[in-house]
Amino acid sequence: MLTIGPGEHGSTYGGNPLACSVAMTALQVLIEEKMIENAARLGDVLINELCKLPQDIVRMVRGKGLFCAVIINKKFDAWEVCLRLRDNGLLAKPTHGDKIRLAPPLVITEDQLRDSIDIIKKTLLSFG
Repeated sequence: MLTIGPGEHGSTYGGNPLACSVAMTALQVLIEEKMIENAARLGDVLINELCKLPQDIVRMVRGKGLFCAVIINKKFDAWEVCLRLRDNGLLAKPTHGDKIRLAPPLVITEDQLRDSIDIIKKTLLSFG
């Protein structure tokens, strides 16, 4: 069996007390500020609203919580859509030519999310 002996492997952050304390505090904030519940609730809003977009532009919407992807019709280019989203005030990540990754922050409010959804709708409909 292979084992790592003392001095054979090092890690700048691995297991040091400060990093562990920061991680524990970050997890506590997630729980106390109900960010997980917020992500689930607003993620449902996001996905439900995006599913209402015309199927000739949006083939599919998938995701969990606030992390989702919009799969657009192959006649459109995700890079070009993301550039137009940027010009309209929203940053998104194109992937694999026809996918647009959306990852809003866990602290987003419903009003901010709805503003973002409006930008996405306006932008995607401008390609139709």
